[in-house]
Amino acid sequence: VQLQASGGGLVQAGGSLRLSCVASGFTLRYYAIAWFRQAPGKEREGVSCISSFGGSTWYADSVKGRLTISRDNAKNTVYLQMNSLKPEDTAIYYCASPSERLWVPPLIFDSTQYHFWGQGTLVTVSS
Repeated sequence: VQLQASGGGLVQAGGSLRLSCVASGFTLRYYAIAWFRQAPGKEREGVSCISSFGGSTWYADSVKGRLTISRDNAKNTVYLQMNSLKPEDTAIYYCASPSERLWVPPLIFDSTQYHFWGQGTLVTVSS
């Protein structure tokens, strides 16, 4: 089981990026996927989550209206579209899934509830 995050890069403030999280070794459609980020010197924080089959989505207050999570189950991929980026969005972004099918953690952004993690992709937003 593996999650592969990609799509990070350097962008100016106000710009956009789209992150991808590709799963291998399991069928992604049955699992919720969350994106977390960790900025230098800060704790990891939850950014967004999408339920299995995409019926529900959740966002941290700091990114609402700017980030959109979606999934293409046929491609075993979850996306995070990031618009109107700010320097404070600079971080390593990780995708993660719980080990249980058809389940979303009661505390959506409790990282301890997520079992599988991607390696992270760096997003740098310059001012």
